Amino acid sequence: MPCDEDCRTAGLGKTERPVGWEGNGEPARMTLLRHCSKGKPAETDRRYLKSLSHSFTLDTIVGFQYQTDADHFLENLRERLGKFGLELHPDKTRRIEFGRYAEQNRERRGEGRPGTFDFLGFTHISGKNGLGRFMVRRTTIRKRMRAKLRQIKQQLRERMHDPVPQTGQWLQSIVQGYFNYYAVPGNLTSLGVFRDRVLALWWRTIRRRSQKHRINWTRTLVLAQRWLPQPRALHPFPDARFAATHPR
Repeated sequence: MPCDEDCRTAGLGKTERPVGWEGNGEPARMTLLRHCSKGKPAETDRRYLKSLSHSFTLDTIVGFQYQTDADHFLENLRERLGKFGLELHPDKTRRIEFGRYAEQNRERRGEGRPGTFDFLGFTHISGKNGLGRFMVRRTTIRKRMRAKLRQIKQQLRERMHDPVPQTGQWLQSIVQGYFNYYAVPGNLTSLGVFRDRVLALWWRTIRRRSQKHRINWTRTLVLAQRWLPQPRALHPFPDARFAATHPR
């Protein structure tokens, strides 16, 4: 179904080998494809892509205003990658409707809410701010949080008999480092959940140290106030950062 003029259609995906493409309605970023389109000889491109295939997978987002443009780009991308013996992962390549008017356009057609996508550790969602205006909401990918909590749980067991202040100082650095990356506007609820779960893991670890003198929850909250940072936004909104980088 063709998009309306104000609709944004975005394509998402990842390749099994070096190239991936994803979309969130923002300006296109195709680093590897851009490299291959600079007029270099085909053999040079093949060697370049072959070297990348043994090192990493590249996730990329590409945004389009019209669905027909997205479909045409996807067709050309598959054809281009096929020349180098590459292909897009069929389960990780998606084209979704995303952006300012996606929700109302889908509602008018009787469809569900706009899709979401994961990129750079965040789940990107077509949402609204407190004033009811469109904004791209970013929340921590759940599986990333669960993986980090499992890692902290294991390390707390190894540090079970360390002095409480020493463990508190270590947890402070861990939680603050986590916040330094994920503390973007709109993600504070997720950060609060992470802090609470870290505190619960610490409390259970301390209680296992002794069967006779178990610490209560009130005392644990005092430790949290002393050692665990409170979540707060540490990064500006994307438009503010863009304006600072590209003044007019």
